[in-house]
Amino acid sequence: MTQKQAIQLFEKKKVRTAWDDEKEKWYFSVIDVVGILTDSDNPRKYWSVLKTRLKKEGNETATNCSQLKLQADDGKKRLTDVADLEQIFRIIQSIPSPKAEPFKLWMAQVASNRIDQMQDPELSIEQAMLDYKRLGYSDNWINQRLKSIEVRKELTEEWKRRGVEEGAQFATLTDIITKTWSGKTTKEYKQFKGLKKENLRDNMTNTELILNMLAEAATTDLSKAQKPETFGENMNVAHKGGRVARSAREELEKQLGRSVVTPLNAKKGLRQIDKTKDDDANDTDN
Repeated sequence: MTQKQAIQLFEKKKVRTAWDDEKEKWYFSVIDVVGILTDSDNPRKYWSVLKTRLKKEGNETATNCSQLKLQADDGKKRLTDVADLEQIFRIIQSIPSPKAEPFKLWMAQVASNRIDQMQDPELSIEQAMLDYKRLGYSDNWINQRLKSIEVRKELTEEWKRRGVEEGAQFATLTDIITKTWSGKTTKEYKQFKGLKKENLRDNMTNTELILNMLAEAATTDLSKAQKPETFGENMNVAHKGGRVARSAREELEKQLGRSVVTPLNAKKGLRQIDKTKDDDANDTDN
């Protein structure tokens, strides 16, 4: 399967998905769907019991699920049951839930949107903007976040060209870049912000996003110039890229007299602060 994984939002709740380019269909994490429909504290157990019952009833269409490595709450990728649109619809029919019908409509829309986005890639960007707006982020922050996604994609494409393997090696290089510019590994940074399963970049301030982008963009440019051939050489380039952003951070902090690496996260003030900045800018323009 040539897949592109993505997080979809249903009523502000995340559903892990993967798009199969060859079959042109979405696969949805069954655990995530079950969790939304049932509000269960243990959707994994609920699905296990339901799957056993469906098998006994001879419902093979719903239970013959594929498995894909999707990112778990701890940030690691683990095998999890996934189902295509037809299978998910059959599973939903077996779960009594007032959310069943709106969820079906939502999934159908997700499938339709993907087909449209294949014809017009700009729609993918528009969808991401809408998702972040629904979560309460400011326009200014959203613009920075979308740019950071572009920068990150360029970096990972460069890593692939240099033979870096997705998964552990990507994570190691990311940790090196993050630790070098911010003084914290990705795990330490998330703990500092009080995060668990949340995406770190979704909880960065504008300044943090910009510095992280600088580190990743510098790493990309250095990699293209130096053409590392081994993983060790890629690690060295990652250190160099991180140092570029660290110098910028240290100079900015010297001028400000405070740290720009902040414990603020999306739930504790980040969205409100960015929204206030947007409002102030609008007042000035008027």
